[in-house]
Amino acid sequence: MMNKLKQYERLFKQFDENGDGKISACELKQCVEAMGEELSAEDAAASVTLLDADGDGLVGFDDFVRFVEGGKEEEKENDLREAFKMYEMDESGCITPRSLKRMLSRLGESTTIDECQLMIARFDLDGDGVLTFHEFKVMML
Repeated sequence: MMNKLKQYERLFKQFDENGDGKISACELKQCVEAMGEELSAEDAAASVTLLDADGDGLVGFDDFVRFVEGGKEEEKENDLREAFKMYEMDESGCITPRSLKRMLSRLGESTTIDECQLMIARFDLDGDGVLTFHEFKVMML
């Protein structure tokens, strides 16, 4: 569990851009957009409100862990596995910069290998340069 907490801390810090120990709606929006997705300010604010247990308008580390740990419904897990397989290269068990570039290209996004490496690095919890299913799952939650 301690190793898992360290991974959560690393991921949390990716979202907590100003380092204040809390994730604001603005930080959530920026992080999602850095992954190449869109999130409106309204949706970011609604997400923060949903996750915020103490009512301070921000997502603290405990809120974040509770969300990540609580999102283990079987249907969601199966959907994530299917999505992961779309990005995975040759059933290797991981998403590589090359496989990410290939899938984004299929979706009409033009990216370089360097850009794909940066996208992966943001959620690469163990620093090996690829995303495992666990890392992909944490990213998607």
